[in-house]
Amino acid sequence: GESMKDNPLLKYSEQLAFEIEALCKSLKRKDNSNSIFQIRKSSSSVFANITEAQYPQSLPDMLSKLKIARKECFETESWLKLLFSTGYISEGIFKNKRNLCGRIRRMLTASCVTIENKIK
Repeated sequence: GESMKDNPLLKYSEQLAFEIEALCKSLKRKDNSNSIFQIRKSSSSVFANITEAQYPQSLPDMLSKLKIARKECFETESWLKLLFSTGYISEGIFKNKRNLCGRIRRMLTASCVTIENKIK
């Protein structure tokens, strides 16, 4: 496996999980507990799947983990959108986290294309 600094995908996904966790701790309210639970789950899943993809059993296994991470990344973005539209987070926080998700998502898409081309 590569070290964190050689692997921006791993680094950014860890940053996302860490930042969302911190955000959730600051937002803990009864009326938004489902959104908090869901975004915590999806953002940590992005990190977990990218981490697991570093030690794949095969290329298809790696591809599958990265595709799950990408799906969870989309889900994280949708929960961010909901938290913003319902007034729980500011536009600045929303855009900052959404941009991080977008960066991760683009990197995941590029990685998936690369692996798909190797598998063909």
